[in-house]
Amino acid sequence: MSNSNLIAENQLMVNRRQFFGQSATGIGTAALASLLASNSGAAQKMGGAFGGLGTLPHFPAKAKRVIYLFMNGAPTHTDLFDYKPLQQKLHGKPVPKEYIEGKRFSTMTGNPDGKLMLAPVEPYQQHGKCGAWVSNFMPHTARMADHLCFIKSMHTTQVNHAPAVSFFLSGSETPGRPTMGAWLSYGLGSDTDSLPSFVVMTSVSKGTTCGQIFYDYYWESGFLPSQYQGVKFRAGGDPVLYLQNPSGIGAVERRGMLDDLAKLNQMRHAEFGDPEILTRIAQYEMAYRMQASVPELADISKEPQPVLDLYGPAVKERGTFAYNCLMARRLIERGTRFVQVMHAGWDQHRSVTTELYNQCRDTDQPSAGLVADLQQRGLLEDTLVIWGGEFGRTPFIQGELSNRPQWGRDHHPYAFTIWMAGGGVKPGITYGASDDLGMNAAVNPVHVHDFQATLLHLLGIDHEQFTYKFQGRRYRLSDVHGKVVHEIIA
Repeated sequence: MSNSNLIAENQLMVNRRQFFGQSATGIGTAALASLLASNSGAAQKMGGAFGGLGTLPHFPAKAKRVIYLFMNGAPTHTDLFDYKPLQQKLHGKPVPKEYIEGKRFSTMTGNPDGKLMLAPVEPYQQHGKCGAWVSNFMPHTARMADHLCFIKSMHTTQVNHAPAVSFFLSGSETPGRPTMGAWLSYGLGSDTDSLPSFVVMTSVSKGTTCGQIFYDYYWESGFLPSQYQGVKFRAGGDPVLYLQNPSGIGAVERRGMLDDLAKLNQMRHAEFGDPEILTRIAQYEMAYRMQASVPELADISKEPQPVLDLYGPAVKERGTFAYNCLMARRLIERGTRFVQVMHAGWDQHRSVTTELYNQCRDTDQPSAGLVADLQQRGLLEDTLVIWGGEFGRTPFIQGELSNRPQWGRDHHPYAFTIWMAGGGVKPGITYGASDDLGMNAAVNPVHVHDFQATLLHLLGIDHEQFTYKFQGRRYRLSDVHGKVVHEIIA
């Protein structure tokens, strides 16, 4: 058989992936054209945003953007926000069996029978006109009580950190599903083409012994095209790699290289129709624009001192939670849709009387300062701020009562507290309640899927209609569950 016949036969033997890929190039080429619409590579602007489906929001949105302050390791609700006088009264006594019957705890607790109740480490006081109970651990948050919506009846199904974090952020305890920021980047797009729509920053308190690992799947795009995954800003050096051109390469040369690469990728996409080729082109273009936008973003030298003071003394130190909170504000000002600020170290199995103070010191003022900063800039009204972890911590002790420096609390999925601010939620309210020991969600329980449905609703999205078909099934952030908590919506 001649070489020409071999080539012709190979062309006839199109595999399934190639067939469907090439069949889809009509749609793919339209998307590609929008990426290459101008010589500068600027994205096509659709529906008032860069990218997005064009069919969202489903109804008028109260929030346009989200800053999620995620406290990895699970803050102790019983020591921070959920005041229970009976817990103080039963300090040192065995936990009543009726509160824990049939409950599953981590292997560190095992059977909870006989575990002793542990009173809050710091006293509580009521704050603001709303009279919210906040412990002395959180004095700055306490002063913002009238601007916050506390949900004290959160509950989840997961008892270990990684699956619980994944469940909150993606609706599934196993990796592989798109996370919140990826869903919103895909559905709503961004208000800028010079910064990522979804940005992630991480931090951990210095000297902590209970830091949590930040897995990349906490900000993954799952089965969505990978252009929607979160872009992680680094703590040291340039926020993202390769912002600087190599020696001897100027802007003109870089632009020419990208144009040539785009043409090669366009040819490849015309042949195979692989959406990841579109992602490659989009990411090259975003990286080019970020060479100008990110240095300006990271330059906080012109921030007024009173603004810096809101975030606390660590605000100028790269990699701290305070710095990341300020960067979150600067990002959403410049059009980023979803900023995920993750802080590890809340896993106080043996350090509720020691390291919990460090965690609160490092996060309390920046969190409250962010809310105050957004408010004074007129951004809080349509920016949703969320503060919370993956679950709570046990009202009973982990460790020996006689050894106060080693007091701790184990994982607790049955009741915990988060707070929200701005973005269309009612300020100065407390929704739901745990029982009189902070053990179980007792009044108006809010499941993780309810939380996700409510977040999407605030952004103008019907969580049941916002789906993506993958492997024959339509998936959504809230899985097949979730109801909107209308009572907290202004």
